[in-house]
Amino acid sequence: MLVLTRKVGEGLVIGEDIEIVIVETRGDSVRIGISAPRSVGVWRKELWDQIREENLRAAAQSPSAPLEDLFPKKEE
Repeated sequence: MLVLTRKVGEGLVIGEDIEIVIVETRGDSVRIGISAPRSVGVWRKELWDQIREENLRAAAQSPSAPLEDLFPKKEE
């Protein structure tokens, strides 16, 4: 993990099209601004973890058909 120290107004760039800027600090909170293409998902970590867990639970509960049933072999 890369750890950086930034001040209000400073930022960093990820790749060529994602920019993160420190907008404000207040006590132990930091407000950040993120500029990224709409095609890039930006999620709060705790929400991402919750969605991931729900998806894993749903996948475990949902029986899926074996691939052979979905794509039967053609008889020659």
